[in-house]
Amino acid sequence: MFNLTSSKLFSAVAALSLLGLSACSPEPVTPPEGVTVDYTVENVHIVDFVDGQPVLLENQTIAVNGGVISAIYDADSTHIPAATEVIAGNNGYVLAGFTEMHGHVPPATGFGRFPDRYVDDMLFLYVANGVTTVRGMLGYPHQLDLKKAIASGEKIGPTLYLAGPSFNGNSIESPEQATQRVIDQRDEGWDLLKIHPGLTLAEYQALAATANQNKMEFAGHVPADVGLENALKAGQVTIDHLDGYLEAVDALDRPITADELTYLVELSLQYQVAVVPTQALWATLIGAGDNDYLRSFPELGLVPEVVRQGWLDYIASPASAYFAGDSAAVQQANRQALLKALYLGGVPIIFGTDAPQLFSVPGFSIHREIPYLQAAGMTNADIIYSATVAAGDYFAEESVTPFGRIAPGQRADFLLVPENPLMQLETLTSHQGVMVRGSWLSRAAIEAKIADIRAAYQINN
Repeated sequence: MFNLTSSKLFSAVAALSLLGLSACSPEPVTPPEGVTVDYTVENVHIVDFVDGQPVLLENQTIAVNGGVISAIYDADSTHIPAATEVIAGNNGYVLAGFTEMHGHVPPATGFGRFPDRYVDDMLFLYVANGVTTVRGMLGYPHQLDLKKAIASGEKIGPTLYLAGPSFNGNSIESPEQATQRVIDQRDEGWDLLKIHPGLTLAEYQALAATANQNKMEFAGHVPADVGLENALKAGQVTIDHLDGYLEAVDALDRPITADELTYLVELSLQYQVAVVPTQALWATLIGAGDNDYLRSFPELGLVPEVVRQGWLDYIASPASAYFAGDSAAVQQANRQALLKALYLGGVPIIFGTDAPQLFSVPGFSIHREIPYLQAAGMTNADIIYSATVAAGDYFAEESVTPFGRIAPGQRADFLLVPENPLMQLETLTSHQGVMVRGSWLSRAAIEAKIADIRAAYQINN
């Protein structure tokens, strides 16, 4: 399934784009005379990737119609069609919407703990931050209907690709049950299978064999009884959270060696797996984060009090160091070293944050994850690629309309930002609006909705 260009191949050319060098614009298709498109986004610079290489297309106008990018024109072209709505780009920069490769759609109402509006609010927060696609990694019954409602425009939210209820030590009791559960989830219409801890090797192998026979992908964790190499041999398509990597070389509580890193990189390349690191969330989970910094996040006011308080209670309790104990700092350093080695070794990396989990508020969490990726040596171009083109390539076989690039025929998912994101990714926090499946959300509309969400979730409101 993967058609991902090695990070090393496109990082070498990133400097060209940073210098402002431009590639030629795609040749636009002139629409029939008199046709009016839904939108034109005028006078923008486009950040895109061609054959894995970042390119900057200067002074362009983007036409959007029917939910897709219909054409791209030089800004002074005489062929630009009339539009129902014209968006002034003001010499800003357009880049493809981000994909949350390990995200979650919260449980529906009826679970007793959450307000009725919780699911809709979290979906909006994804989009408000330019996250236009989410691979949901824990299925609940309502999600398949929710996916359809978003696709039809009934609800605002990112395009969803959904894993069903997870395969874990509590949900699976035998290889036969694992086999049947794969068939059931295939028939129910889930997009992939979610692996959680607790499966035996026999159960996992039964799951994998049935999934491969039925062309169902499986992804997520690496159960302890399975181990990394068995998971890779079985065809697990992504390893999320870097799970199983440090365990494979017994480096949870001591510094990992260069030889061990080389082995893990070579193993990953051998089996063509992709990784979804979720470094910020995992630092919090193992007790390696800065608790005062976590408490300061302004976006904490955008989740219900019961959620917010649960997160605060976690970092205040001994449970916050449950996984790593006193070795939290060592484990986190190993995770960063591993990510750097995988990246430099050319292992495909796809962006994910595991929102909404501990202090990972949907959408806002991308800004918490980016510094960890930068600290591991990833360039801005590579980070953008991991969240756009790499995700679009991953879903190429499942998507009716391709996405992840700014090009004709691609799904119209993008952000308009004031500065060149290849130079500074912080510009993502000050975007001027988001296009999601061909519908424009202005900055003013987004800010108004965020203010409404914040007011709804204030303490004792």
